[in-house]
Amino acid sequence: MKTIITGRKVTLNDAFKSRVERKLQKISKFFGDDSEAHVTVTVEKGRETVEITIRNGGMIFRAEDTANDMLDALEKVCDALIRQIRKNKTRLEKRLRSSAFVDAADGGLPLQEPEEEEFKIVRSKRFPIKPLDIDEAILQMNLLGHQFYMFKNVSTGEMNVVYRRKQGDYGLLEPGEE
Repeated sequence: MKTIITGRKVTLNDAFKSRVERKLQKISKFFGDDSEAHVTVTVEKGRETVEITIRNGGMIFRAEDTANDMLDALEKVCDALIRQIRKNKTRLEKRLRSSAFVDAADGGLPLQEPEEEEFKIVRSKRFPIKPLDIDEAILQMNLLGHQFYMFKNVSTGEMNVVYRRKQGDYGLLEPGEE
């Protein structure tokens, strides 16, 4: 697994970088050599945020955590990624290295997490989509009281999604090349 470590508003020391490499080594057994991990550490107002994004064959695994110490945040983020993989183990075995799950059961990672049933769609909606600009889409989302809103972008002609982030600001999802 290729690892890229970035520090925003902070200089990362070699000890932290080697700790990241050791932590990601536990996770890398689930992915092939072509996978890529981006680790970003941001420091703002005394809080340290660690974000890890792993890309593997079109699938994206992402976790983020904020703590007073970047090592604590790193521990929590790695645990969250392992939980994501364990939780979706049966679905992921087809896409990830299946032998990694056998190795994990032997002594690497405990896989006693309860198996999750198939995805169940409980409601389906159809609605006409009219071209909107981004500000209108955010306004419409807020008027509906939703966390996200799909719309056709008037400037690009493509389907986009605006969403409300945990911090209270907004995000935009656009289709693009990998």
